[in-house]
Amino acid sequence: MLKDLDWFTREARDLPWRRTLDPYAIWVSEIMLQQTQVKTVIPYWERWMRELPDIAALASASPEKIHKLWEGLGYYTRVRNLQKAAQQLVRENGGAFPQTFDAVLALTGIGRYTAGAITSIAFNQPSPILDGNVIRVLTRLHGIEENPRDKETNAKLWQLAEELVRAAARHESRITLHSTLLLSGPCSALNQSLMELGALLCTPKQPNCEVCPWRKPCAARATNRVEALPNLGKRAAATDRRFIAFLVQHRGQWLVEQRPAGVVNAHLWEFPNVEIDSQTTDLLPTAKKLLGGKPAQLEPLVTIKHSITRYRISLEAMLASRKKRRRRRKVPVG
Repeated sequence: MLKDLDWFTREARDLPWRRTLDPYAIWVSEIMLQQTQVKTVIPYWERWMRELPDIAALASASPEKIHKLWEGLGYYTRVRNLQKAAQQLVRENGGAFPQTFDAVLALTGIGRYTAGAITSIAFNQPSPILDGNVIRVLTRLHGIEENPRDKETNAKLWQLAEELVRAAARHESRITLHSTLLLSGPCSALNQSLMELGALLCTPKQPNCEVCPWRKPCAARATNRVEALPNLGKRAAATDRRFIAFLVQHRGQWLVEQRPAGVVNAHLWEFPNVEIDSQTTDLLPTAKKLLGGKPAQLEPLVTIKHSITRYRISLEAMLASRKKRRRRRKVPVG
């Protein structure tokens, strides 16, 4: 199988973080790519690296700046943990990024997958990785029918991933590294090829098995079970949630408030809003309670619908008009 790693060096997407072996740059890309599509991340990553090019710059940046650079990516705990880890490195390691798996794993916000990705890609260490793409490739390749979220099955997949990357480390001479990509070595090529296979060919729906370099040994293809694997079980039922946001303008300025610490999207600024039930029709009492006074009028502005995990969210924005003060009539004297 290792000879097929040339597929990655031929077919891999040209992504900006693949043109560097800087562990900081790779770290930032891996954190941004969590729960976010590649095409969305590219401009964010490029802007981030221009504004905060190294660990020291990130560690000393203001919370307002890092949140602004992250704005739109969501899951803002990621960026706060990113800065906490950078500050930890400045404080304890002179601002240098560690090269061992255990040291990287000890950083705030970094789990087993991210530590494996950084150390294998940047330093060619035989550290296994296991994300959604890799799970899909390995369950199909080995015909694993059990749910990969189950503890025993997940441990088995980690073991398979480790066996592959360690085999790559032992057979460096069998892997051709092309100049079109900056690769630290065969461990980097192996792990990135697994992720790339899952992203480009071994996709959740309509996988392109005919051009896959692992089509011959693939157990799922041999038994016509490609579409059935991985077996992730039933999805949790979707939950509808309704929010109302009130937009209040005064003298060219809009009323906004900052979310408190310890909640979702902490410290971000937003229009005053509240979650209500689907049956509520009279919004004036809600507006009065939230704004500290009853608006003269509520005008529907726009309804935005989006999904986060299993939640189907509907956000109704209402333009709240303030009561106009009556002008006092001037009474002529004399």
